[in-house]
Amino acid sequence: MTARELYLRAKAQLTKAGVDSPGFDAARLSERFLGLDRSELALQGDEAPDEKKRQEFLEAVSQRAERRPLQYILGEWPFMSLTLSVGEGVLVPREDTAALVEALAVRIGEGARGLDLCAGSGAVGLGICSKVPGAQVICVELDEKAGEFLDRNIARYPRYDCRAAAGDVLRGPEQGVFPKGLDFIASNPPYIATGELSALQPEVQKEPSLALDGGGDGLTFYRAILEKWAPLLRPGGALGVEIGDTQAREVTELFARSGFVDITVHKDLAGLDRAVTAAKGSTV
Repeated sequence: MTARELYLRAKAQLTKAGVDSPGFDAARLSERFLGLDRSELALQGDEAPDEKKRQEFLEAVSQRAERRPLQYILGEWPFMSLTLSVGEGVLVPREDTAALVEALAVRIGEGARGLDLCAGSGAVGLGICSKVPGAQVICVELDEKAGEFLDRNIARYPRYDCRAAAGDVLRGPEQGVFPKGLDFIASNPPYIATGELSALQPEVQKEPSLALDGGGDGLTFYRAILEKWAPLLRPGGALGVEIGDTQAREVTELFARSGFVDITVHKDLAGLDRAVTAAKGSTV
């Protein structure tokens, strides 16, 4: 089969499997395993790939048809100006999370020191470093498997002052391990209510539940961050979190009750509520 025929076969297979974007996914798999992007398929697609490439491509398509996340099959995924290693055991970086990074970057200045809680792949922490010159970020992650991807991504960008640390966000910081007087804390925490996990897309259900399950009401981690981690901020320091698109009111109320001021809700590119940022009040 020619490369173009393989692409068309893959698109048809993914369509039948119910994949949301079969043409896009088939094209990305073609680029990764056949070495031809969409434009090259149009111009050079009449050639037949060698047997090794053909088999690797067809196996990748079969995995995608079984609803394994495309990002896991590719092994890496773009986020803002970064390319991050991903795979089983770590949350896939999503475009929506850029809303948190962009909003928090506006609040903090050059050389700001802070934390990325529930860091996963390091998308938020490294994203902040890419936007804020001289930013210093400690990326806090509990899960060992996710930590492997975090370490790999930090090593991929040695120009950024970013390091990993093990920590359980729900238990809070160990005394003396994390500095006080921080300029910011950022987090894309688990925020899906436990009862809603079974209704998620098949691909999302293959991501780690530890990175998705936000407790009975989806707010468990926000409470822990405000109670246990916010005291590390200096007065006026910034706190920014990603939220589910229906959680803005509840999260802003939690912030307000915890003494935060200048609370702002930020939307993603789809126009949905996606992040909340605020400043630590002088009385907190």
